[in-house]
Amino acid sequence: MQSRRDFLQKSLLAGAAAAVPLATPVLAGTETNSGTNAAPVAPESGTITLLQTTDVHCQLHAHDELFWENDKLTFRKAGGYAHLATAIDSIRKKNPTNTVLIDTGDMFQGSMLSVKTEGKAFLPLLNALNYDLFLPGNWEVVYYKKAMQHLMGGLQAPKVCTNMHHDKGEGAKGELIFQPYQTMHRLGIKIGFLGYTDPLVPIRQSPLYSKGIVYAKPEESIKYWVDVLRNQEQCDFVIVLAHLGLSQQIALANNPDGEGVDYIFGGDTHERVRKPIVCKYAKVVEPGAFGSFVGRLDITVKDGKMTGNRYELIEVDPKKFKADPIVQRLVEQIEAPHKTDIDRIIGYSTEPLYRNFVVENTIDTLITDALMWKVKPDVALSNGFRFCPPRTAGSDGRVAITEGYLYDMLPFDAPVRTGKATGKQITEWLERELQNVFAQDATKRFGGWVVRFKGMEVEFKAFAPANERVQAVRIGGQPLDPARTYTICACEREGDPVDMLCRMRGVNEGKNTMATLHSSVKEYLQAFPLVSPKAPRMARILDGPQTLLTQVYGVDYKFS
Repeated sequence: MQSRRDFLQKSLLAGAAAAVPLATPVLAGTETNSGTNAAPVAPESGTITLLQTTDVHCQLHAHDELFWENDKLTFRKAGGYAHLATAIDSIRKKNPTNTVLIDTGDMFQGSMLSVKTEGKAFLPLLNALNYDLFLPGNWEVVYYKKAMQHLMGGLQAPKVCTNMHHDKGEGAKGELIFQPYQTMHRLGIKIGFLGYTDPLVPIRQSPLYSKGIVYAKPEESIKYWVDVLRNQEQCDFVIVLAHLGLSQQIALANNPDGEGVDYIFGGDTHERVRKPIVCKYAKVVEPGAFGSFVGRLDITVKDGKMTGNRYELIEVDPKKFKADPIVQRLVEQIEAPHKTDIDRIIGYSTEPLYRNFVVENTIDTLITDALMWKVKPDVALSNGFRFCPPRTAGSDGRVAITEGYLYDMLPFDAPVRTGKATGKQITEWLERELQNVFAQDATKRFGGWVVRFKGMEVEFKAFAPANERVQAVRIGGQPLDPARTYTICACEREGDPVDMLCRMRGVNEGKNTMATLHSSVKEYLQAFPLVSPKAPRMARILDGPQTLLTQVYGVDYKFS
């Protein structure tokens, strides 16, 4: 196998844009010995190192990252592909034959460059890092099914997904789009990998993104495939690659059908699991987001038998892991055609911008402030997205909001839709949204954080039973009237019916305005070039901290 340096040198000579072949569906699992091409003939001793990245969301450079330390916000730089490459290589060099690198999704969406090139700019970069295995995430479908197949097919390493099927008509499951499992031999140990991505993609995102794909729930097939890996393939160690969200991954690790799985390498919720969450049948880990962290699992082997394993979360500190010069050149090359637009400043903030808290964040305050100013509804809504790294002030004391950062906050520029809903509809919708975030049954938690809003004040109990969470609602400073009709606005999700707004059904007089999310924010910043979008406490949690950083509870885990 060619070295990463050789590959990069060829990539730089050839240019970043290349034709991408269509992914060919594979229905049987395959075996790989990346770097060795042959299984060992005798038992060996040593360490197998498994590295995981996830949810990088096309963040090219070292960026601000938010940490919760000593009960307060702390920011420091992390991530960046050139620094990530150095961190990975520092581990590979010590154990080149037995180090395996895996990414578990959301690698083609989340930045201006990704949108302008429909993800294609990131193919040479992902291939340059010499990944050994990929799982598609929930956002891989953002450019629709065929583009997803081209992008995933352009990745040189195998792709595994055990629950994405071709739609053979009216939602009937056809063949799998990707191979269902992968096996690898290292030091006489056979490791099997399954892959599950979120089956709720058609609900969480625009239903048109995933048109032509049928998602199966993991519990529909995991028992069967674990049996294939354990008994037919005779795997010694089984890992589920999952892009389901930490709550769902914990639920799967507690499901009897998952017996036989050793670890779940998770993604989607951007959680930072620093020590494995021990569940009934498997351990669960998740290595943050934006390339700021690498998860590392070391499996110790003696005479061809596993004797233990150890996990750690590695912070990609750009001071510790200096930028790989060749990867940095590739980053600069693929970004160059759009760099002027990416770096164009459209406004400033006096407040650090972030989106890490479950209840309220300054990024969404900026968005809802802009929508209230532009559209003037009673209530402006912003989806409970997780993606977008933080941004802090520069040497001038101001946070520069660039065109590129607008795409980080809002990777798709959707039309702004308005509609009318009664107070009763709004209350019922709030209960459903809070259930999605805080359901006591972990299998019923999905999606992002609490939907953000402006113009409406809500007091709620996160840990109360379903349909009993909303305690008080005020709109325009007055108690919500169940019979009164209120005007609301949010982004249109492509493919939703005209009477749906931010998953609220039965909205009256739904219509798209001439404004979009991007134009609203840009016009707002033109009118107010220096903004101060503090978290407004429009949503107030009564039975937990306002600074809640995870929707996961009841297990030994704390976001930090």
